[in-house]
Amino acid sequence: MDATNESDAQWGHFGRPLFDDPSARRLSRVGVVDVGSNSVRLVVFDGAARSPAYFYNEKIMCALGAGLSETGKLNPEGRARALSAIRRFQEIAKHICDEPLTAVATAAVREASDGPEFCKEVLKETGLVIHIIDGREEARLSAQGVLLGWPGSYGLVCDIGGSSMELAEITDGEIGRRMTSQLGPLKLRDVPGGAEGRAAYIDKTLDALQEQMGTQENRLFLVGGSWRAIARIDMERRGYPLHVLHEYRMNADDIHATAAFIAANDAETLRQNCGVSSQRMSLVPLAVEVLQGVVRRFNPHDIAVSSYGIREGMLYEQMPKKLRKRDPLIEACRFAEAKDSRLPGFGKTLYHFILPIFPDASPERKRLIKAACLLHDVSWRAHPDYRAETCFDNATRANLGGLTHAERVLLGLALLHRYRNKREGTRFADLYNLLSEADIRDAEVLGRAMRFGAMLWMKKDADMGTFRYDPKAAVLELDLPSGANALYGEVAEARLQSLAKALDAELKVNHAVD
Repeated sequence: MDATNESDAQWGHFGRPLFDDPSARRLSRVGVVDVGSNSVRLVVFDGAARSPAYFYNEKIMCALGAGLSETGKLNPEGRARALSAIRRFQEIAKHICDEPLTAVATAAVREASDGPEFCKEVLKETGLVIHIIDGREEARLSAQGVLLGWPGSYGLVCDIGGSSMELAEITDGEIGRRMTSQLGPLKLRDVPGGAEGRAAYIDKTLDALQEQMGTQENRLFLVGGSWRAIARIDMERRGYPLHVLHEYRMNADDIHATAAFIAANDAETLRQNCGVSSQRMSLVPLAVEVLQGVVRRFNPHDIAVSSYGIREGMLYEQMPKKLRKRDPLIEACRFAEAKDSRLPGFGKTLYHFILPIFPDASPERKRLIKAACLLHDVSWRAHPDYRAETCFDNATRANLGGLTHAERVLLGLALLHRYRNKREGTRFADLYNLLSEADIRDAEVLGRAMRFGAMLWMKKDADMGTFRYDPKAAVLELDLPSGANALYGEVAEARLQSLAKALDAELKVNHAVD
């Protein structure tokens, strides 16, 4: 039966794939322009999957909001640079986008007296319409960007730009209260009274925000370049091994320790070590003062960095509801399988084949098993000597939503074991420290199970046999159907023995009679 005609129930918990649905296909090559107070950026999404790929991504640091508090106008140099950048972006979009660009402008343009004039100039010069959005709309779009990566989330989204900072409440995937403030670091530069005046201004503004937003003790989601720069510095302070900002976690103690670390170290040395631009680094000391105040006021139970923000929120705006509700990890893995594997659809068969080996798996663990099975063959074009490492790299560093850092490493380790039994001797050893011993064992078992299952590779929906695993009795049993007997050669047998060894289980194989 064709997948488009099958019901979600037939596909199990994750439903049938939606990336090939016409409403999802039209999201391919969606381009958005974000005219911010500090930077102007073009992003073109290859957005057919629920977790979109960045087909093109370019940023120009224009500092449109620099000096705005004093002059009331956009920074003239930044304005010229922004116009030049947008002219370039429009030319690029003609060749790679399926639809016209969508552009929004935020705090600097909406507050500047010459903001509307700038938008008219852009329209005249490039033909691009820039929509000036207010602070509450900016907060909504940023929150939608977070929901792109964390569907069904609870918490407070805090988006800092150059001239403003927005807050938005999300509860069970819905956006609630929203507020905007002038706590962007470009604005804080112009607050009179030095450090004391700035501290008083930050406190007064945050007090008002807290009064309006109420208690917010769930997760704090950090959106914006200045927050990401602080996270990079926190990674440097901690010696953190995985340099992926999305889903990076901190707590209040980390924020305060990193603020002290920034104050105690040379800014240029930190900038170079952490790969932060000089313009961004100049704003970090001001941004960290705001972040400390936010954490003190709202006391979140943890803090997560989101690489998704207003631009991703603009894509989320165009997604049909049925796609919004899908698991971004599973949909992205399905998309990768359909695009890159040798036998698209076999991942589903492999998942159902090996799932009995994990009888006590939680829903969270099942989704990782599903993701691994979908990705098990997408790196087949890599050189055999490096295929295992390529798999690990792809899983841990890919732009995937809905994955904690520990889950990234577990997924990568499982895929590494898909191609080799041993994990020792790789360049990834320091990343294994993000996993518990139980997680490492699960990754090894999953990898060896996929390694064996690939030997029974026939066609999607084929009868590969049935596993039964009794952890208490330490017995792994496999019933092989007659159609698979010929595939159970000596290499397959060796791989099955390797799986049983990883489980520390006795192996029994039952062959069907032809």
